[in-house]
Amino acid sequence: MNKEQCFQLGYVSKVHGLRGEIVVVLDVDFPEDYEDLEHIFLERNGRLVPYFLEHFVLQASNKALAKIEELDRIEQVEDLVGSEVYLPLSELPELDEDQYYFHELIGFEVEDEVHGSLGQVQTIYDLDTQDLIGVIHQEKEVLIPIQDGIIIKVDKAAKKVFCRLPEGLLDIYLED
Repeated sequence: MNKEQCFQLGYVSKVHGLRGEIVVVLDVDFPEDYEDLEHIFLERNGRLVPYFLEHFVLQASNKALAKIEELDRIEQVEDLVGSEVYLPLSELPELDEDQYYFHELIGFEVEDEVHGSLGQVQTIYDLDTQDLIGVIHQEKEVLIPIQDGIIIKVDKAAKKVFCRLPEGLLDIYLED
């Protein structure tokens, strides 16, 4: 399993107690979709390693208490703290037709109402303050906020993102 086939569920924030439990901070909108997990992948030395779970219990504040099979002492899990937690893309919940996951937009053509085709989505920046689409337009990276009013529609069948850029946004990137 490699990262391209997975999504980041969260990360291991700390050890809990002396019997090998860990606290996982979940970076998802609906943690309840993941409360019956039987396995997770942890990034270890640049690789994703599978771990089977005895339990994965949701806590407050987008956290879960997890117990990995056969790791029964604090010393066995201490070095897992800070590891990113992944699941296969196949475990993402199904969305309605008008909804999408950010990773699905990679490669989609971005079409602006005024400027026409801007290029393909190269990357998605999932920032704390705002999510952005990164597009290469006229050999420069243009960042488009993922917001209602700017992203008008996503057509998954046509692989297109339709947008209405704020006036002057494109000019900021194209100035020398």
